[in-house]
Amino acid sequence: MWEYQKGSEHPLSIVINEAVKIFTDLGFEVATGPELEDVWHNFDALNMPKDHPARDIQDTFWIKGHDDKVLRTHTSNVQIRYMENLTKSGGNPPFAIVVPGKIFRNEATDTTHGMQFYQLEALVIGKDISLANFKFIVEVFLKRLLGPQIEFKFVPSYYPFVEPGLDVYMKWQDQWLEVAGAGMVHPKVLENCGIDGEKWQGFAFGFGIDRLTMIKFKIPDVRFFYQGDLRLNQF
Repeated sequence: MWEYQKGSEHPLSIVINEAVKIFTDLGFEVATGPELEDVWHNFDALNMPKDHPARDIQDTFWIKGHDDKVLRTHTSNVQIRYMENLTKSGGNPPFAIVVPGKIFRNEATDTTHGMQFYQLEALVIGKDISLANFKFIVEVFLKRLLGPQIEFKFVPSYYPFVEPGLDVYMKWQDQWLEVAGAGMVHPKVLENCGIDGEKWQGFAFGFGIDRLTMIKFKIPDVRFFYQGDLRLNQF
C-alpha cells in the first residue's frame, strides 16, 4: 500500500494569492492573458521596436517556424491587451488592474535569476495620477505582504515603456535586492492602445514574485522553487 502524505500550498502560490488579495482590496481588477505572445503585444506596443537595445536584454524563447510568436518576457502584454480591448469597446480610463503570471527569459540561472519566474504587474491610468500615488500603493502593498518592518528604497532607472523610470529595492540577506521595475507610463504606449497620452497618465510596476517570496520566507536561492524533487524539499 502506498502511504500518501498531505500536500501543502507552494510558497509562490501563497504569495501570489496574498498579493492579489491585497490589490483587489485596494480596488484593482485582476487581468490575465496568454503566455505565448506576438511581437506587437510583447515588444512593439511597449515602445520597444525591433532595433531597440532594450530587446536584447529581454531576448527570450522564440517558437520555431513562427517568427511572430515568443514566450512573453513580462506580463506587460496583458496591460496592452486590456487597454486595446477597453478602447475598442468604446471605453476610457480611469482604471486600475493587477496582472499576475509566469514569464520567460533567456538568462543564466543563479541564486536570484531563473529562465522562468512569476511577475505581478499593476497599471493605474487616470487624469491626476502621479509618482506620489505610485509610492503610496507600493508602500501599502509591501507592508501588508511583508510586515511594517521591511526596508525598501526607490532608485532611478530606465525602461522604454515608462518616463521617468525607477526600480524598487529591498533589503535581503544584508544587501539591497531589486524586486520591481516601475515608472510613469510613456505617452507612446498609451497612444499605441488608442488612449490620449496628453489627457490621461498613470504608473505601472512589475514585481518579481519569486524574489518577494524569498524575502518573505527567508529562502536563500530562487532555484529551490523549481527543483521538483521532494527529497530536496526545503519547504
